[in-house]
Amino acid sequence: MKHIIAINASPRIGWNTSKLVEEAAKGAKEAGAAVEVIDLYKLEPFKGCISCFGCKLPETFGKCISKDGLSEVLDKIRKADGLILGSPNYLGNLTAGFRALYERLAFQYITYNKEHINCNEHMIPVLLITTSNCDEKVYDEIGYTSMLENYKRTLDKFVGPTKIMICGNTLQVDDYSRFNWTMFDPVQKKAHHEEVFPIKLREAYELGAALVQLGAKL
Repeated sequence: MKHIIAINASPRIGWNTSKLVEEAAKGAKEAGAAVEVIDLYKLEPFKGCISCFGCKLPETFGKCISKDGLSEVLDKIRKADGLILGSPNYLGNLTAGFRALYERLAFQYITYNKEHINCNEHMIPVLLITTSNCDEKVYDEIGYTSMLENYKRTLDKFVGPTKIMICGNTLQVDDYSRFNWTMFDPVQKKAHHEEVFPIKLREAYELGAALVQLGAKL
């Protein structure tokens, strides 16, 4: 049986990113995989790469040696057959928690060897789900598309073939009247969410199921 690790890198449990990750995990599970869902912000404290280069030493080659809340997660990913990642966009990039995981996940496999740049011998398919208050229509204009393509390029090279799913113009809160947010039309936001989010949930489900099939081909 295939084993999939699904990681929610949003601090807001039960909201847009979290729900999409859960639905992708459900799709993978119903496609026959064993799935473990991890909420990154519930883990013990962790940090990003500290550039200790322990992963470049012969005795620990290709393995991050930092010991903290991410250590077990990285071990699980190394043994997995597929990876689902989800993060909202905060200030034009993915969350700090996601960045910490991303740094430690990818950097451990970089060899600095011209002949063999990647030492990861267990490449797995990746589904990266990202959400934002910003509408998807302006992603190209404001640089979000290129930012995500950079993540995809690195994940493709060092973890495995990566598919990106975008969910923009999200509903941020249940009650907009609590805030002086004159940029938004709460009625429009809610109507858009009710119309589009179920479609996005279905897309996440289908991509989660497809991840299992892709993993079987690698």
